[in-house]
Amino acid sequence: MNKATMMGILLATGLLAACHRNDSIGPAEKAGKAVDDAGARVADKMHEQIDKANAATRQLREKADETARQASENLDHATEEVGKKVEKAGEKIQQAAH
Repeated sequence: MNKATMMGILLATGLLAACHRNDSIGPAEKAGKAVDDAGARVADKMHEQIDKANAATRQLREKADETARQASENLDHATEEVGKKVEKAGEKIQQAAH
């Protein structure tokens, strides 16, 4: 073979090698993907925990509202009972005075 043919073959081989696509990913891309995937998993778990905490907070708020309502009703009832007893005591004092 002559030099020109040999150079042509080498040049063609080089061009084919350069144009050949390698669809496999390299180690840096693999590491980047692993980091991205790990970050996504951590974010998902954090969102799950945040959702659970929000649900628990909502339940506590509802329970606190119900407890406050019940306490208010109990206080109203106790105030009414004290009023009745004070009224009876006043009547007894008036009867004793006559």
